[in-house]
Amino acid sequence: MTALVASLGFVPMALSVGTGAEVQRPLATVVIAGILSTTVLTLLVLPALY
Repeated sequence: MTALVASLGFVPMALSVGTGAEVQRPLATVVIAGILSTTVLTLLVLPALY
């Protein structure tokens, strides 16, 4: 739940088109992808390894 809220918080930053968007957009994309992939790996891969 915390990861979902954190990734949703970066959505406006990922969709921005104003001044500085060329720096914010890639950063937000990487953070969102990292949070979601870490969550999926923690929920699916880690229990399978145990």
